[in-house]
Amino acid sequence: MRYSNQKEFQVVHQCARCGKKAVFINTRRFRVNANKNKLDVWLIYQCEKCRHTLNIPICQRISPQKIPKELYEGFLANDGDLAARYGSDKALFKRNHFVVKM
Repeated sequence: MRYSNQKEFQVVHQCARCGKKAVFINTRRFRVNANKNKLDVWLIYQCEKCRHTLNIPICQRISPQKIPKELYEGFLANDGDLAARYGSDKALFKRNHFVVKM
């Protein structure tokens, strides 16, 4: 699998395990959860010190039919290039109120 050359954002967030603000990095993996007829998709970040995870919401309570098939398959396959693209999307972090750094 070939990863994108895009610069990904790091997230500065309170780490539940470290007990202080820490830098979280993109794991290039997704979490997909089904709740009845709706899906949630998150991009998984982890603390660079203790590896505690942080889920960045991509889609919440969306009908699977509203996600393009190729995109949905990329989420399920943990497509590294797709994860890098989302990790480089400043609007994603702004929409979810995360503090980022390059």
